[in-house]
Amino acid sequence: MSAIIEITENAENYLGELLGKQDVEGIGVRVFVTQPGTPYAETCLAYCRPGEEESEDILQEGSPFPVYLDKTSSTYLEEAIVDFNPDRMGGQLTIKAPNAKMPKVSADSPLAEQINYVLYSEINPGLSAHGGEVKLVELIDDEVAVLQFGGGCQGCSAVDLTLKDGVEKTLLEKIPQLKAVKDATDHTVTDNAYFK
Repeated sequence: MSAIIEITENAENYLGELLGKQDVEGIGVRVFVTQPGTPYAETCLAYCRPGEEESEDILQEGSPFPVYLDKTSSTYLEEAIVDFNPDRMGGQLTIKAPNAKMPKVSADSPLAEQINYVLYSEINPGLSAHGGEVKLVELIDDEVAVLQFGGGCQGCSAVDLTLKDGVEKTLLEKIPQLKAVKDATDHTVTDNAYFK
């Protein structure tokens, strides 16, 4: 698999030095995007000791140390560049990820990516006002999206309305091949519910 993110030689040398100072055999870095596909997306790079990577992470080839990419973030990391600009004060590591806030998703993209794109870019920003979010749990027969509500949506009395009038309507409009949307959330847990 070709590299999703580009790590410049300067950045590779700088990260290599930092990792060397950790004195942990096989340590690498993990790159991920928090709140991908939203205006609040942040691209992060963290130390990753052996065993700290997620099982679904993508190991990017071609670096002198392990570079793990969060699978969910991978489309948002396309064309990302990690660079290091040395200066008198030491220097600065920068990550430019042009697709972090809006990934490249087309009608040919995998259905799960298209669904996540709509959830992240159109639905979650609205739900976040109530401290809620929704995520894709699984796809059945490539036509039924099983979603899970979290935060203020879990156990919320208005969630049926949110699911039917908001989430389902938006997803079915945007993604014609989707036939139905189901909710896998346990709404008996009402600890954080926005409406009880």
